[in-house]
Amino acid sequence: MTDQIYEVYLRTLREELVPAMGCTEPIAIAYAAAKCRETLTSMPERVTIRASANIIKNVKSVVVPNTGGKRGISAAAAAGIVAGDASKELQVLSCVREEQFEEIDRFMREIPCEITQSEKPYIFHIQIELTANGHTAEIEIAGQHTNIIYLALDGKPIVQNPYEETVAEPADRYLLTIEDIIEFADTVNIDDVLDVISRQIEYNTAIAREGLDGKWGAQVGKTILRAYGNDVHNKAKAYAAAGSDARMNGCELPVVINSGSGNQGMTASLPVIVYAEEMGATEEMLYRALVVSNLVTIHMKTDIGRLSAYCGATSAGCGAGAGICYLHGGKKYEISHTIVNAVAINSGMICDGAKASCAAKIASAVEAGLLGWQMQQHGTQFYGGEGIVTKGVENTIRNVGRVARLGMAETDREIIKIMMS
Repeated sequence: MTDQIYEVYLRTLREELVPAMGCTEPIAIAYAAAKCRETLTSMPERVTIRASANIIKNVKSVVVPNTGGKRGISAAAAAGIVAGDASKELQVLSCVREEQFEEIDRFMREIPCEITQSEKPYIFHIQIELTANGHTAEIEIAGQHTNIIYLALDGKPIVQNPYEETVAEPADRYLLTIEDIIEFADTVNIDDVLDVISRQIEYNTAIAREGLDGKWGAQVGKTILRAYGNDVHNKAKAYAAAGSDARMNGCELPVVINSGSGNQGMTASLPVIVYAEEMGATEEMLYRALVVSNLVTIHMKTDIGRLSAYCGATSAGCGAGAGICYLHGGKKYEISHTIVNAVAINSGMICDGAKASCAAKIASAVEAGLLGWQMQQHGTQFYGGEGIVTKGVENTIRNVGRVARLGMAETDREIIKIMMS
């Protein structure tokens, strides 16, 4: 592995595995609103929000943390304006105090807020305009959750970054390959990933335990353990699902995300953590396995993009299967077949927005990853020519990207029509 590739993979982990509190799309709204309010310097008299259809889809049904159980775009924006701290980025609402809930309520009752679908072609797009005392602040975010492409006060730009949606992800992400991911995991200096991976273990384990201990959402994680038992296979699914139970329903604990998604971050990490504990794996081995699961997830998401009609947990389930395979001594051959098997089992699970049922989809995605690994262990597999599976793991991953980004574009539009009707 060259020094350049090593640094790219390390930077990828550091950029993608970051903390967030709450579902990342409403949090992106809150962040944009807080930044715009900071620019205006006074409380707005009017709020105008334009958001792309996929943002609307992912904000509509999920509880915004630290709002007293409120859902939707207006709640996310109000929380950001009234009490958000833009300097905290995806933890923008972590500083909100309970006594500020009433201020958020009052703001939502008294301040007009117009919400429309963005007319720009970007899949990920948020535009907010705040007006007060004859002044206007504007902000525009595109591509990723905190990527400000325009910020202005009274029409005078403070930030103005050219943006063109030509590829799904930053160019560095297209350097990822399964072979290099495994080599990186084998050789990475643990000190180089210690802070990133240890934080992921701490945060994601904590919210999973909260999901199992509390009464969050549909309690999918608890149901799995009650119905099917407490063996490692079921615990792997239950912990990932329980984290989503809590997170989708307003839990204020942070998670470490992957590819812009907390659900993907939990799906990629928690099953691997559960299996490592069951095996008595060393801390170093767990860290290396999590490097595999996270980078495989990022690799599979690269051609798909941040938001689509394709449920991102599917890719993260493949990542989890790959990480567990690595824990059991798997290398390129075994991990490649685990991924291909998992892709063949569960490709096409739709994303119909962030909500309580994401926990069940996560359980399904983890099951596919685990079954893909078990098939490989027992010498069975799916072959090229069967559906979207083709010869070579990289070619199969590219096919998933084509299906998700191109083939499911019309599916995405129909999902959004159904959700908005």
